Amino acid sequence: MTLKDSIMDAIKVSMKARTKEKTNALRLIKAGIQRIEVDERTTVNDAQVIDILSKMLKQRRDSIEQFKAGGRDELAAQEAFEMDIIQEFLPTPLTDTEVDDLIKHAIEQTGADSMKDMGKVMGVLKPQMQGRADMSKVNQQLKAQLS
Repeated sequence: MTLKDSIMDAIKVSMKARTKEKTNALRLIKAGIQRIEVDERTTVNDAQVIDILSKMLKQRRDSIEQFKAGGRDELAAQEAFEMDIIQEFLPTPLTDTEVDDLIKHAIEQTGADSMKDMGKVMGVLKPQMQGRADMSKVNQQLKAQLS
């Protein structure tokens, strides 16, 4: 069963259970997937779905920060709820030590020794960490280790 199929099944289950908020969040995910399929005129695979979900998760994180700064706690809570639903379909997140180990291994593998080599290292890390770690934090950790 593909990730897209499991999302569609979750929508059906949520509709039968009459959980309106969860159904709405799942429909947002479905709409994001369909938008890509229509724009690119293709069917998405699991890797593309993970990429879509990762982007949606990042958008929610940014929105939560902005809503909290603006004193809109009810909207921040809604975004947090949607984040929880999105995370159900993403792979298990990496721990900080696992991220550090993968960064060190990628640096050794590419022979990186300065900031010039950051693109090479990120090219190795991205497929391993996609959907499992916040890539902006990984980027910061990598900068710290290379400088």
